[in-house]
Amino acid sequence: MQQLLNQSVLILGLGDSGLAMARWCVRCGAQVQVVDTRAEPPHLAALRSELPQVTFVHGAFDAALLQGSEDGHGIRAVFKSPGLSPESVASVWQAAQAAGLWIGTELTLFAQALSDLQITAAYHPKVLAITGTNGKTTVTSLTGQLLERAGLRVAIAGNIGPTLLDTLSQALDVAAVQEAEAAEKAKAEQDELDAAQAEEAKVQEALAAAQAASVLAEAKLQASVDAALAAADHAQLSMTLTQHTESPKGEAVASPDAAENADVNAEQPRTEEAAADTPFDVELPQLVPPPPPPVDHPYLPQVWVLELSSFQLDGVTNFEPTAGAVLNLTQDHLDWHGDMRAYAAAKARIFGQHGLLVLNREDLGVMNMLPEPVRVKLQKPQVRAHVTFGGDLPQRPGDYGIETINGMTWLVRALEADETRRRRKDDAEEIHIQRLMPADALRIRGRHNALNALAALALAGSTQASLAPMLFGLREYRGEPHRVESVTVLNDVEYFDDSKGTNVGATVAALQGLGVDRRLVVILGGDGKGQDFSPLQTPITHYARGVVLIGRDAPALREVLQDCGVPLVDAATLPDAVLQASRMAQARDAVLLSPACASLDMFRNYAHRAEVFVNAVQALADEAGQALDGTQGVGV
Repeated sequence: MQQLLNQSVLILGLGDSGLAMARWCVRCGAQVQVVDTRAEPPHLAALRSELPQVTFVHGAFDAALLQGSEDGHGIRAVFKSPGLSPESVASVWQAAQAAGLWIGTELTLFAQALSDLQITAAYHPKVLAITGTNGKTTVTSLTGQLLERAGLRVAIAGNIGPTLLDTLSQALDVAAVQEAEAAEKAKAEQDELDAAQAEEAKVQEALAAAQAASVLAEAKLQASVDAALAAADHAQLSMTLTQHTESPKGEAVASPDAAENADVNAEQPRTEEAAADTPFDVELPQLVPPPPPPVDHPYLPQVWVLELSSFQLDGVTNFEPTAGAVLNLTQDHLDWHGDMRAYAAAKARIFGQHGLLVLNREDLGVMNMLPEPVRVKLQKPQVRAHVTFGGDLPQRPGDYGIETINGMTWLVRALEADETRRRRKDDAEEIHIQRLMPADALRIRGRHNALNALAALALAGSTQASLAPMLFGLREYRGEPHRVESVTVLNDVEYFDDSKGTNVGATVAALQGLGVDRRLVVILGGDGKGQDFSPLQTPITHYARGVVLIGRDAPALREVLQDCGVPLVDAATLPDAVLQASRMAQARDAVLLSPACASLDMFRNYAHRAEVFVNAVQALADEAGQALDGTQGVGV
């Protein structure tokens, strides 16, 4: 990126993205300064060991940071880590905007890099982007697997990890190595071909010399024979002439040359008549062949599949994906965004100005992201290109949905009934429902995962990849860790780890997905992040046998759920919660850890919470004298 060469760059925050931006900017030739309010951020040691030329500053995100860098040059660009809220960086951010500096995030740099590579490397990949309150990681991972199954080179990055810029850097480095290896191999093959051709030339030269010598010898021999024959002929001719000269009747003898000339004159062609029969020579214009279609870069990924959070999307203006999906929209991160309107606006940036919209038609907040049709005089209103998915039957060509026939549920998509027939303006769209696969064939369970599968198919289908291998990939997908993941079946009760369910929407989806087939004992609680817990009331009433409450916001959850008609039990620790849940559960029930809350009030992170849960289930199995049945790690 020439825009960063020899420029002074300020990076706010040293998290995963902050370190990735520092690496990228140094790679592009910038002088980099990183600022963090923490004296010892997690990646400080890595920054100092990998990038000793980068300056680290411990301090506030203040406008004074823009005054200059150590080399005396003013700051030209400011990039912030996505975890930093607009409020926390407002001072330096607003000052940078006022000064006309280049400002952005890791996604800004990634989008600019892809734009530059289109020019410098003729690189034109497809970019598929996924966001939503819940299901992002599952859909991102599944979309990548479908495309890989279809035979494409795929890079998966973003919120799912690794970071956007680290993944791009690695792809460029690998491509450079592969290109160098290919060039070296081609050179070796050419050298081998040249050597073989040189050896062949020597052989041909020797053969030619031998043939020339043979021809010369034959010529000499033939010359000797011809000379002898000529001498004999001359002697014979002399005798014949003598005999003719002495003819007794004195008759004249015709000259052989005269007869030959007469024959030649008789055989002269009629050149003028022949010329008259020759067609007129017309010079035709040269035909210009059409330009060849763009060729894929032979080594870089053909498709990028990106999981993007609202933090990463906030404020980005230059991101233009091939297709973007918003899976759902429920309350989350309101402490960061301020309100639902700002949260939804950040999510909606995933579509760019021209990308295909992939929308959950069951979510009104998501469908409101579809722009109003553009009205042009004397023309039909132009609707932004979009595809929807949902748990009902699709009603529009290109949309995806679910159909139940004779008790069997199918994943389906709608196709235009007759694509060759031109419809009149007011004609209704006629559709044909194509059954893709039975929902029971999915390894991931629950209605919410069927919707995730439809979203992944819609995204992957936008690349024109072959459908058949993608359906095989869909059957093979086993899910992601800590996302409604089956741990084991113990005493005819199945235990599920949904520790990644850190918000109300995720837990509602898990309850609705699993509760169709069984009753649930649910473990809820933790740091609620100021969420409204009331959406839990209906699914708890319908699907729960009981609820065990843990963590800081257990009292708030109890207040919301006390009228649901199910037992509510408090537990001081997660192992105690697992024990109490096991006592409440009956045969063929399930115990579900889906806290609807963040974990940091009791654990290092959601993965640590999951580890404690699995260990508690293991303790129950040990006490009962049973071994875990090995389903841990199989996503559902």
